Amino acid sequence: MAEGKREIIVGDRVIGDGHPVYIVGEIGINHNGSIDLAKKLIDGAIFAGADAVKFQKRTPEVCVPKEQWDVERDTPWGRMTYIDYRHRMEFDEERFGEIVDYCREKKIDWFASCWDVESVDFIEKFDPPVYKVASASLTDDELLAKYKGTGKPTMLSTGMSTMEEVEEAVERFGLEKLLIAQSTSAYPCKLDELNLRVIETYREKWPRTPIGYSGHETGLAPTWAAVAMGASFVERHITLDRAMWGTDQAASVEIGGLMQLVRNIRDIEKALGDGKKIVYESELKPRQKLRRVK
Repeated sequence: MAEGKREIIVGDRVIGDGHPVYIVGEIGINHNGSIDLAKKLIDGAIFAGADAVKFQKRTPEVCVPKEQWDVERDTPWGRMTYIDYRHRMEFDEERFGEIVDYCREKKIDWFASCWDVESVDFIEKFDPPVYKVASASLTDDELLAKYKGTGKPTMLSTGMSTMEEVEEAVERFGLEKLLIAQSTSAYPCKLDELNLRVIETYREKWPRTPIGYSGHETGLAPTWAAVAMGASFVERHITLDRAMWGTDQAASVEIGGLMQLVRNIRDIEKALGDGKKIVYESELKPRQKLRRVK
């Protein structure tokens, strides 16, 4: 973190006040285990102007409670046990490497949220510029220590957490390479539960830490509001079709919506200005014509 500034270097970008909002398209598991679908989502994020795409990584045997392993469920590949389904959703090293190579070829940042220690080891092989702590993992001390041990900047999502839990996680990780995101973990989230003013609370409490927003709402306006309130980075789940199979699809933004999201964020950045009140050159003639008392 730069001395005295609310900013952190992520790859070749700087995230923080005074810098362009870092816009993340969360692919997560919306690829449904398909390399082709993952690449189409990456292409969509690039076309829309996003800065990065994010994936999720789990070790099924660690993340799925053993009593659920043999529970059968309907999936796009037919009926199968839950543990087999979770394996179908994960990319192995070769296939994930193909995704990473594709992102690098297309010149878009990529990173992942890892749900267990083994998954951090897996992702670290590909040298991501940043990591993301999922809201569900905020109280996982072992996993936070593993993230910290990579030495990489890390985004901490704070859904489903009390303020005390957030403070404890921040204390455990430290502020040097931490970015903090307001989030509410409901999919999709009701507007009256987004609580965007927590962004201001976080900005006041951690004045040198980049604060962002990870949204799961239906629609785009709250994410634009988050930017106007000072979010330095934003993340939204993306999909090719909200009606597709998968638990996260309904709370995701289709590519056309992502284009609109990005375009208006860039407009908001221009419109916010620097806070210094001046008379613009474009105002001089109207001022001369319309102001009666000088």
